[in-house]
Amino acid sequence: MKLSLNWIKDYVKLPEDMDMAKLAYDLTMSTVEVESVTDLAREFDGMVIGQITEVLPHPDATKLRICRTDLGSETRDIVCGGINLSPGMKVAVACPGAKVRWHGQGELVEIGNAKVRGVESYGMICASSEIGLFDLFPYTEDATIVDLSEFDADPGTPLAKALSLDDIILEIDNKSMTNRPDLWGHYGIARELSALYSLPLLEFEPFNSSSIPPLTISVLDPQRCPRYIGVRIEGLSVKPSPFELQSRIWRVGMRPINALVDITNYVMLATGQPTHAFDSDNIQGHITVRRANPDEKLLLLNDKELSLSTEDLVIADDECAVGLAGVMGGAKDSVLPTTNKIILEIANFEALAIRKTAARYETRTEAATRYEKALDPERCAQTLSLAMGLFSDLYPDAILTGFSDSYPTPLTRASVTVSLDWLAKRLGKTIPNDEIQDKLQRLGFTVTFANNALNVVAPTWRSTGDIEIKADIMEEVSRMHGFENFEPTPITTSFTSSINQIDLDLERKIKEYLAFRCGMQEVFTYPWMTASYVTAILQDDSSILSLATPPSPDEKQLRSSLIPNLAKAVQVNQRNYSEFSIFETALLLQDKDYSTPYDPRESLPSQRKCLAGAFVSDPQNLISSFRKAKGILESLPRYAHIAPYDFIKTKKPVWADPVVWLNIVQDNNIIGNLALLQKKAAMDCGIKNKQVLFFELDLESLVPFPSRSNKFTHLPEYPMTEYDISLLFDSSVAWKDILSQAFPKEHDELIQSVSFVDEYKGKQVPEGKKSVTLRLVIGSLQKTLTSSAIESAANSVVKRLEKSFGAEFRS
Repeated sequence: MKLSLNWIKDYVKLPEDMDMAKLAYDLTMSTVEVESVTDLAREFDGMVIGQITEVLPHPDATKLRICRTDLGSETRDIVCGGINLSPGMKVAVACPGAKVRWHGQGELVEIGNAKVRGVESYGMICASSEIGLFDLFPYTEDATIVDLSEFDADPGTPLAKALSLDDIILEIDNKSMTNRPDLWGHYGIARELSALYSLPLLEFEPFNSSSIPPLTISVLDPQRCPRYIGVRIEGLSVKPSPFELQSRIWRVGMRPINALVDITNYVMLATGQPTHAFDSDNIQGHITVRRANPDEKLLLLNDKELSLSTEDLVIADDECAVGLAGVMGGAKDSVLPTTNKIILEIANFEALAIRKTAARYETRTEAATRYEKALDPERCAQTLSLAMGLFSDLYPDAILTGFSDSYPTPLTRASVTVSLDWLAKRLGKTIPNDEIQDKLQRLGFTVTFANNALNVVAPTWRSTGDIEIKADIMEEVSRMHGFENFEPTPITTSFTSSINQIDLDLERKIKEYLAFRCGMQEVFTYPWMTASYVTAILQDDSSILSLATPPSPDEKQLRSSLIPNLAKAVQVNQRNYSEFSIFETALLLQDKDYSTPYDPRESLPSQRKCLAGAFVSDPQNLISSFRKAKGILESLPRYAHIAPYDFIKTKKPVWADPVVWLNIVQDNNIIGNLALLQKKAAMDCGIKNKQVLFFELDLESLVPFPSRSNKFTHLPEYPMTEYDISLLFDSSVAWKDILSQAFPKEHDELIQSVSFVDEYKGKQVPEGKKSVTLRLVIGSLQKTLTSSAIESAANSVVKRLEKSFGAEFRS
């Protein structure tokens, strides 16, 4: 949120020499986070008011003019292509050194002296868009120069001073005041500064409505609309607002429209209380605040047509809904070009209902943002006073012909009692009672002391959920005392033994293994899934929990598997890489029957930490990709120091290829899968010309070892020989069976290891057979082996394989 310091000064008289860095620091430390402090005048450095004394034709360009321009201390020639130039016209001149945007587009460029088609030109005569003032000085034709003739400013006057733009803009982080609805306007911040610096705060004069005829307004749901003020005003017209009012609205980020709309925006920005103006001629009968009827339609000001829910609160006339309460007015009955009488709405609505309505229709507005913070109903009276003053100033002939204020149950001020001993203990120091009372009273609290306790009654603007418990009072006392005034106290503790949290370390070990050793990229996806990927991968979504207010209509299901989101990541990245591998760890909701609406008060859905990954390759590299993926998973237990698991085929995942799939099993329980994504699912996900292997693993099923099981082994002192053997086996013989016979538990001590090299099937191999090459490492720990000893050890392996599988050498 942006705030104008000049605007704040209307309500609290800050010192003229106030250090802005100190003000920002004090506000940040005590109230809200000030993100930036901007001197608005600096954006117009080097720009002055110029008055054109003579307009001459350019000797070499029909669309250009030479403007002899009075700049106060001197008169200079400026070449300009404006279409509305005339002698006597006051213009904005960017002198050399000033920065503008050419034609209102692109980055800022620095102006200098230049020759334009052979004529010396000093600086630049600007259009409003070139100096960032288009919203204040709009135009419809290109090359229209901003006309400042109506401003009482002499030539040479700095532009910021002439347009009263010499202001400081404070930008506040909205998140820092989410729980402070009283701060969503200039008056609320002024009230905080008044308390911080012990300065008097301007009070609004109550508006006297006793002489105004009554206006019929019906509030049928007072719980959702605790207060509704309506004022009918006649004798109006649609006209521009005074420049000062437009300027203030523009300075804090809103666009001026016309006087009637600008007044409603101005009072909202001043007090934080939204208002709305209805065209009285288009209200049929009288206004009613009610729930929407089933299937009722409403066309909003932004031309968005809604099919309303009975949960929505609407402003209606005798015919239909004319506005979505607390969110946006309707297109038919708001201020129109022909409006000459209005009904001004100043209302208070229930925060939760407004938040749900705004989210339901994805319609975020300045009004909804404020209402959903729980505004104080008493603020309506302040807003009424300010609005009526503005209408009186801008429309002296206006007549108030109707007034209504429905406020059946005034807000009860929050009351909290705090033990002084408790307060001193929590603060870590004892603050004198006089100081506590002074600081809280400056904030509007009523404070009394009795029985060693502090009795506090909060003001109405802090009684809508902000002040409720003892900790809230402690926060008020501590922030006003100054957090920087509390001396830090070291926390003393002792450690008697080390803590080895092997379950918490496991995830980090797995991530480091996959990223550093295996070269995979870690990704982070949203906790919800896209519907098309859910349908393609998981097929049945009946057991998936859905969001009531999803970020988008096709992203309402919370993830119960990491595979759909990884498939989406593959689809996005497939055009950039021919091969890549990614992984993700996250909590997943466990499958459950969510066919009936889920009530979080009954039980929380269970979640489990899971790991999943994807290996993407070109189709011709599928075999090597599968071996790589399986090898990474096979080696994971060793590097992460967890109990081993096996790969067997028990139950095919729904998304898996009919042939290429394996379950990951531990103690006869399936804890994960490794499989090729079936072709149809890949096509439905938009994955083309790529083979994708997915794996998923339940991290909570893995069993970490309490310590390393690695054993130290000396490097061999004598030579080791690698001996390759190629043998023919039946095609059905698996490598693990070959390995168990080639390198059994009780093996020749000269055989140090046996490893797989390759497998071949082709023309040189008989039908039903395959050639497997295995590598033996042969050696002794006591001596160097002779050739005959090496051959003998190798032959012993061959004989075991011949006996077990009928293996034979390739001819």
